[in-house]
Amino acid sequence: MKPRRGTLLGPDSVEVFARRLKAGDVWHQTLAITGYPREVSPGWLTPLLTYPGRVDVALHVEPVANEVAVRRLRRQSARFESTRQIDSTRGKLADPEIEAAAEDAKRLMSGVARGEGRLFRVGLYITVSAATVEALDAEVERVRSICGSMLLDARAVAFRSLQGWISTLALGLDAVRLRRTFDSRALAACFPFASSEIGGTDGILLGRNAVTGSLMFLDRFDLENHNQVILAHSGKGKSFLAKLQVLRSLYQGIEVLVVDPENEYERLALAVGGSVIRLGMQDGRLNPLDLAEAGSPDALTRQSQFVQTLVDTMLDGLPQGQRAELDRAVLAAYDRAGITLDVRTHGRAAPLLNDVVEALKRDGAEGLANRLEPFVKGSSRGLFDGPTGVSPVGHLVVFSLKDVPAELKGPATLMALETIWRTVSRGETKRRIVVVDEAWLLLQTDSGAKFLERLARSSRKYLCGLTTITQDVRDALSTNIGHTIITNAASQVILGQHPQAIEALAEAFGLSKGERSYLVACPQGQGLLCLGTERAPLRIVASESEYALVNSDPVERVISDGEAS
Repeated sequence: MKPRRGTLLGPDSVEVFARRLKAGDVWHQTLAITGYPREVSPGWLTPLLTYPGRVDVALHVEPVANEVAVRRLRRQSARFESTRQIDSTRGKLADPEIEAAAEDAKRLMSGVARGEGRLFRVGLYITVSAATVEALDAEVERVRSICGSMLLDARAVAFRSLQGWISTLALGLDAVRLRRTFDSRALAACFPFASSEIGGTDGILLGRNAVTGSLMFLDRFDLENHNQVILAHSGKGKSFLAKLQVLRSLYQGIEVLVVDPENEYERLALAVGGSVIRLGMQDGRLNPLDLAEAGSPDALTRQSQFVQTLVDTMLDGLPQGQRAELDRAVLAAYDRAGITLDVRTHGRAAPLLNDVVEALKRDGAEGLANRLEPFVKGSSRGLFDGPTGVSPVGHLVVFSLKDVPAELKGPATLMALETIWRTVSRGETKRRIVVVDEAWLLLQTDSGAKFLERLARSSRKYLCGLTTITQDVRDALSTNIGHTIITNAASQVILGQHPQAIEALAEAFGLSKGERSYLVACPQGQGLLCLGTERAPLRIVASESEYALVNSDPVERVISDGEAS
């Protein structure tokens, strides 16, 4: 709302006293920090920055030129050395504070001279506000206690209360100018972007700590494995978080390949210059008999095993007898195409799934051939009735399964993953992330779950991280393979959960009673970030431009599209 003409953008009056002032109806008192601890850790100002009362904290920073810094440090070091010599001449014991200060001065002077850091003049001020003088005094004492616990010496700005108040307004003015010298590391540790909490300060930004408000980062490639699991029921933000991480990973030069069952990543891919492969369309076919390791002596054996896994997923189970029939038919189809164990034949055109069906008929396996025929000649043939027509190349590649029939989304996910894995295992070793959205499509079959488990176990040696996203938590945890995939990921993000699924989740992750209640009641976009035994409450945050790219809420999309038009 715009202010009315003639109104003031501030209090109607200011009464200035020796140690406090009254601006309008609010009392203010400013404390200046005059003493600091010798050593600090990242995020050490968090207790002040997250104080629940009415407190304004201002940090004024002024860089010092290197030549001036060295000259001042040299002069200060000479003073300390002179003091030590005088004390020694008089027979006094060495002052520990002087000794420590002298060592710090030498270290800083050496670091500045070598260009390892810079010096800054820093002023830290805290303005406490309250409605009455009594409430102000009580609040000031509480703030002083917190400062004392942080080894900070907080003094009231006496007879300069107006200057102290101005120094903590959003004006960028330091009217008090009570400064101390900080080096680069100490100054960096003052900012809320530096945190000693879970996740560290490297990697990509996930969001904020839902309790302390500090920023939470995650570097998956610095963990014991690079895999991640995102668990949440529908509408709680799992795909939003996955797309946000994809976007921020691209900033760092990480290649991303996505299996997208619902076409949620297409808008993001097109916006950042990625490519979208629409499986099931005329140019979106995948041939499961293409040799993944052409030139290897056991290429045929490995590909035959994959075809058995695929058919098992397509037919929702394959008896052992039919598995043997399928194995003979696959080898016969390769032989008919002129491809044998001789690696010199591996460059020839691979047979199609229809050739396997014909080999089954010639072998008398009519039952299995009839079960497979709809996938090569019937209404479901669009994915397998031709040679491979796609090539996953680029910094972001999305395999969209929107045009694939519902009964084929599981096999299509498996085929897309197998194609992706060829790129990962045979291409240049670089940081990559493979995202499998709606992973329950694979986890609901033993063959699909085993294939996903193999990728999860072998991804690290290719510098690749597998992101598994699922909303069907109970079914995923009900099998040993699903349980292994989920619990063995180095990073796990658990967002809002249904009460019906929380018990299985609590047993798998050892959640406390409070964590269970939090996951059931937390709003959209909040949950827990788990790294091993460490956990922290997470609130996902995104900028406006990021939100516009990664948001999938259909209602909001309709509203925003309407406003844009």
